[in-house]
Amino acid sequence: QVQLVESGGGLVQAGGSLRLSCAASGRAFNYYTMGWFRQAPGKEREFVAAIIRSGGSTYYADSVKGRFTISRDNAKNTVYLQMNSLKPDDTAVYYCAADDSLILSSTQGEYDYWGQGTQVTVSS
Repeated sequence: QVQLVESGGGLVQAGGSLRLSCAASGRAFNYYTMGWFRQAPGKEREFVAAIIRSGGSTYYADSVKGRFTISRDNAKNTVYLQMNSLKPDDTAVYYCAADDSLILSSTQGEYDYWGQGTQVTVSS
């Protein structure tokens, strides 16, 4: 089992940047594929990005491709989401999640463990 705690959210103007962090504890962090999801008010939670165990492969939603970068530091048991060129539509609660499979997945049901979320608000 793994516990996940997100941090780094906040209020930023459109065009600005934020870096989210997700610290993991419990079972070996490098056992898990890690993902970021988000949920905007009144909308369903959606996939943002994922990274495999080694960090050697990543996968992004089309809406964030070229603006967001997912990375991980297995020595620090942490996954990051660097968000640049932020837009008001990026406003959401951002969640990190852990998946014990070997596959990069955008499907929420594939992820076994979830953090509590961190709020990101982008003002226009």
